[in-house]
Amino acid sequence: MEWLGVLLLAGIAALLLVQLIRLLLADGDLTLMWAERRGPDPALKLRGHVVWVTGASSGIGEALARELARCGCQLVLSARREAELQRVRKNCLEDSSLKESDILVLPMDVLDLSTHEACTKAVLDRFGRVDVLVNNAGRSQRSLFMDTDLCVYRTLFELNVLAPVSLARCVLPGMMAPGSHGGILLAVSSIAGLAGVPLSAGYCASKHAVQGAFNALRSELDEYPQITISTVCPGPVQSHIISNAFSGKGDEAVGEQKDQTYKMSAERCARLIAVSLAARLPEAWIAQQPYLSAAYLWQYAPTLAWRLTAKIGRRRIYNFRNGLDADVSYFGSKAMKKDKVS
Repeated sequence: MEWLGVLLLAGIAALLLVQLIRLLLADGDLTLMWAERRGPDPALKLRGHVVWVTGASSGIGEALARELARCGCQLVLSARREAELQRVRKNCLEDSSLKESDILVLPMDVLDLSTHEACTKAVLDRFGRVDVLVNNAGRSQRSLFMDTDLCVYRTLFELNVLAPVSLARCVLPGMMAPGSHGGILLAVSSIAGLAGVPLSAGYCASKHAVQGAFNALRSELDEYPQITISTVCPGPVQSHIISNAFSGKGDEAVGEQKDQTYKMSAERCARLIAVSLAARLPEAWIAQQPYLSAAYLWQYAPTLAWRLTAKIGRRRIYNFRNGLDADVSYFGSKAMKKDKVS
């Protein structure tokens, strides 16, 4: 019977090896990768849904709007820049079979919480319901803790936490109403919402906060199984998030855009968000290596993660002080050379 024990151990070892290889090749957590391969097709599951996307004028928000348009969703596009929203709307119509009446451009500044109820009413007047709210509007930070004005921390929390909480409070009553089919409230968080990242103390704090708020809300709504509370946590994505990030002084932005070719494309990120929506996942990690492994490390081996983060943090700060994109710390000399050339 000893050979049965050897075979069993060999089978377990082989299974663990396969899972490790899958993780190393993945650009999302294993549940999300399973949903992409075996879960419902977003084009079938989301067709006809009314989806409200904030921060839809560029980056992940724009890419997600175009992805959802191809899935046949009716869209509400919100951001501050109306001209950019009209451009996104035009692209969505060209990418899909949607009619012009299927897309509502709704300019808004999510920081102005007093407008949220009126904006929600405008959406309900147009479509009668909100099936999915994607809280994507947000802003990052690139500055050291002690070099960051207190007003920057305040604005990060108002934009990244209070705004999605406020919009969720406006949309939820319709999803909770008797006879409602429910819906999905999704917050675009970040891998920085799972771990502490040097040069982004305020941003990390705000993303941790929105994770906590939506996790608590998920528990409170357990008696409403038709409502899904979801958070997605992207790693670095090709967008304007760094050039728009707070520099630490008032409303001043970093401005300069570094090379981003080594980051995940916004289109791939948007596709995986659509997969998570179709599968109604409560949380999804969307990141290339080494960020994905770092997320698992923070989840299952936090003491080791703290030590590695401290070591990498010194490199990030060195890069930051020398005019490089801090993220090249994770990608070695090839990425650093690209950054210097750009």
